[in-house]
Amino acid sequence: MQIIRDDLRGPDIAALLQAHLDDFAPHSPPESRHALDLEELRQPDVYFYTVWEDDDLLGCGAFKRLDATHAELKSMRTDPRHLRRGVARGLLTHLIESAKAEGLTRLSLETGSPAHFAPARKLYATFGFEICGPFGDYVEDPYSVFMTRSL
Repeated sequence: MQIIRDDLRGPDIAALLQAHLDDFAPHSPPESRHALDLEELRQPDVYFYTVWEDDDLLGCGAFKRLDATHAELKSMRTDPRHLRRGVARGLLTHLIESAKAEGLTRLSLETGSPAHFAPARKLYATFGFEICGPFGDYVEDPYSVFMTRSL
């Protein structure tokens, strides 16, 4: 597997991000969906990465700077054909190391509270993320779980 910083220009990534949105849409009302669109993910304060095996896109993830020391994880997604192969673990490790290299000292995230999101919450917990209150522009939401960890 190879992880690269991506410019989000290829059709494969657009399709994977649309699948990401489609997957969680039935589990959260529109006002509780906080995914960034392609243009928002292309902003200079977003560090977007993709995971590849040869020409096959396995997954993606990003972090968005909130300030000089704090960033938010965004758009973590593994293609369903590649689940349970270590894609998310490898990518999350890479995102944490990249955030450290950028001088960040805290990573936070928002994920869903319904059972559908339990595997994601479990993964984040194994990487040391702990439940916290809303951060940035978020507010309390019964469909959201907020997590954070220091780097």
